[in-house]
Amino acid sequence: MQLLKNKIRTDAKIIEDRIIKVDNFLNHQLDISLFNEIGKEFRRRFSNKEITKIVTLETSGIAIASIAAQYFNYVPVVFAKKHAGINMNQDVYEAKVYSYTKSQEYSIKISKEFLSPDDKVLIIDDFLASGSALLGLISLLSQSQAEISGAGIVIEKTFQEGRKRIEEKGIQLESLAIIDSIKDGQVIFK
Repeated sequence: MQLLKNKIRTDAKIIEDRIIKVDNFLNHQLDISLFNEIGKEFRRRFSNKEITKIVTLETSGIAIASIAAQYFNYVPVVFAKKHAGINMNQDVYEAKVYSYTKSQEYSIKISKEFLSPDDKVLIIDDFLASGSALLGLISLLSQSQAEISGAGIVIEKTFQEGRKRIEEKGIQLESLAIIDSIKDGQVIFK
């Protein structure tokens, strides 16, 4: 997706040639016009799949998934919570994930009332690096016996090998901007 690649080239900040900071348009301040194009592109890439729900991870995936949902006939968006409050149903699917950016493991949860074996789910998230977050979401969906229709990722860092871990599960994986490497503060796209 050329529009996204251009935005990364002009607006992303590179930290230590390993972290791509995109908080000025993707995961803190949101570029809604860009998100609409992202939603349209996910729809194009998964046009042959039936989607009844979109699942994402709290927090950064919520806005992307919500805007994308309008291109999938306004299907519900369900997000895995990292911090379950007292108002959350205690009957949940749960998985452990490791956060690369926070260097810690945590539990993610989705209430069982929001997923069923009848669901055909598209997973959407902002980043794919090691694959831990995506594997956690896949675990939750497997526990619910929902069908995984595919996974849509906004930015993938191939040098962290998450793609291999997801493709081993036989899941259609579509990334809109694939970064091969970061060298001297420059992003090299695949």
